[in-house]
Amino acid sequence: MAVRTPPLETFPPLRSWQRKALVEYLRRRADDFTAVATPGAGKTTFALRIAAELLADGSVEAVTVVAPTEHLKTQWAEAAARVGIQLDAAFRNADLHSAADFHGAVVTYAQVGMAPQVHRRRTMTRRTLVILDEIHHAGDSRTWGDGVKAAFEPAVRRLMLTGTPFRSDDNPIPFVSYERGGDGLLRSRADSVYGYSDALRDGVVRPVLFLAYSGETRWRTNAGEELAARLGEPMTQDLIAQAWRTALDPAGDWMPQVLRAADARLTVLREAGMPDAGGLVIASDQQAARSYAKLIEQVTGERAAVVLSDDVGASARIATFAASEQRWLVAVRMVSEGVDIPRLAVGVYATSASTPLYFAQAIGRFVRARRPGETASVFLPSVPHLLGLASEMEAERDHVLGKPKDREGFDDELLDRAQRDEQASGELEKRFAALSATAELDQVIFDGASFGTAAQAGTPEEEEYLGLPGLLTSEQVASLLAKRQADQLAAQRRRATERTTQSAAPASAPPAPMSAAQRRVALRRQLNALVAAQHHRTGQPHGKIHAELRRICGGPPSAQATIEQLEERIATVQTL
Repeated sequence: MAVRTPPLETFPPLRSWQRKALVEYLRRRADDFTAVATPGAGKTTFALRIAAELLADGSVEAVTVVAPTEHLKTQWAEAAARVGIQLDAAFRNADLHSAADFHGAVVTYAQVGMAPQVHRRRTMTRRTLVILDEIHHAGDSRTWGDGVKAAFEPAVRRLMLTGTPFRSDDNPIPFVSYERGGDGLLRSRADSVYGYSDALRDGVVRPVLFLAYSGETRWRTNAGEELAARLGEPMTQDLIAQAWRTALDPAGDWMPQVLRAADARLTVLREAGMPDAGGLVIASDQQAARSYAKLIEQVTGERAAVVLSDDVGASARIATFAASEQRWLVAVRMVSEGVDIPRLAVGVYATSASTPLYFAQAIGRFVRARRPGETASVFLPSVPHLLGLASEMEAERDHVLGKPKDREGFDDELLDRAQRDEQASGELEKRFAALSATAELDQVIFDGASFGTAAQAGTPEEEEYLGLPGLLTSEQVASLLAKRQADQLAAQRRRATERTTQSAAPASAPPAPMSAAQRRVALRRQLNALVAAQHHRTGQPHGKIHAELRRICGGPPSAQATIEQLEERIATVQTL
């Protein structure tokens, strides 16, 4: 007996971007359609509505969904079942065909890459819509890309979905259209685009505050040399990697202090209108994840859920956490993409992975809004590259083929080098060792702007930022951060005046010269004030004004900018 056609009348209402994209899809009726939508915007609902429409009008007889992970197979099948589309998440390559009481199946890219001919035969047997979720994964390897292309070329319709439509390599993504620009380079072209800034304006996603923590780090290299550096200060890539690794060491003080601050922020959110708010620590490896879970229990008195790999029990553990009110989840990578836990509102980015693709996917776990005013807070090391990615949350990227690649993040290469141990006999005592690390709130990044001055962990100055209300609009967040920064600087000036008075310095004595760090903070504050004034004059978002200044003046986001670059932007914004 044939499976029933899904009832369109019981389908949940669509958001504005979903309706527009659906109308465009039905108008064009093209074989291939690429939809780019920021994490949390509702790509799954959009794709299932298209599947329901095509099944209802007879354009297709079957649906195949290709997802990145085993857990997402289950998530897709459950979402489809809620709207009357039955998908077999347990399908294996050996099965050859799905049972007759399914509309189709959900498989992984790895599964297709292992046996593309199996999926090609399934696709040729019935008119099939193929939904390729997070399609950029089809470019991860030649096996996956070639397999996807061979398996689904016979499909009558292909719908490509992604929240991060870019890669750091030149591997073309199957079925995605590329157009040659005036510079001769090929760029990916999407048929529907709904970016983070659009979703933020519509209240679909939460505003994200990035709390960047620096601190003093000390370590011993493989050669036995002891080094010290301040996290976030300009230095070579190798030294950044080693200081970064030292900060993330569970045995140091940096991680316990940052976890304590993140848990305090989580408590504020829970007490301010998000009673079930949850936190996620993203770790680099299983050993670190277990250690972080122990630290969380020591800090909070509550055990954290731990998801170590994409194994049989991982989906159940994630589902249990999603449905509970447990405070913390610790995971290694697998919760970074596609996994839907709407109550996640606080994150600790404790991983070495830092490509734009991975960073965007990870932050996407925290942005899904459930009610107006919810905010998300992500704690991260004050590493220049991460600060740049945090400042560019609203940037829209395309996949560019043939462009000379600058290094985009470490993607573990330098961290692996920093962790590589010398194995020669007699040299074991000289292995890399993290000696100490302290945490200090360096700055808060929001809407492309940087706020705050250095505040030691556990001080009232840090608490001022951790205690920001949990239910705020984007405008209220920016206004409160500016006020916090102004109050902090005023308090510093008062303390400096009191010290001067107490020391009975001559009235004619010149003020003490500011350090480079103090000058940078003062210039960032002045730039933010001028951008805020420009926002009130023109109505343009802060992020767009900062982006325009970067376009005119060049250079990195203000969180990373040099003193000279900040001075140039201040002069420029005064002429706009």
